[in-house]
Amino acid sequence: MNKLLWVLQFVLGLYWVALGVLHFVVPPGLPAQMSWMYELGPTLHAISGTLEILGGLGLILPAVFRMYQFLIPLAAVGLSLVMVGAMVWHVDHGSFATTGPLNIVLTLIMLFVAWGRGIRYPLGTWKNTSAKRATVA
Repeated sequence: MNKLLWVLQFVLGLYWVALGVLHFVVPPGLPAQMSWMYELGPTLHAISGTLEILGGLGLILPAVFRMYQFLIPLAAVGLSLVMVGAMVWHVDHGSFATTGPLNIVLTLIMLFVAWGRGIRYPLGTWKNTSAKRATVA
């Protein structure tokens, strides 16, 4: 499970950073599933893009540098709240039918990462846990 959390952290961290950057440089000709990005105002682009970049970095950097690792579950919870806000926006603008399933899945995965890194396998303790198992056996 610890390895799964590592993979989710890094893959989704990169995903969130890329999606956040996309809010600042919305290219023409996005696929139909992402056409909602053209409807966002500049303020909402700036807010959601910044939150997604910071959240993505919060999933990756504390783990890489082994500092402030308590930020990982906080970043995951923050990103799940961003997704809840996105779902509210999509319902209001009638695009939830196309984006809703992905939003729900991402919210659940972020909550899983928050639980995994906050409660089940917090970083900084997993090495001590495996060392204890080796001495007991």
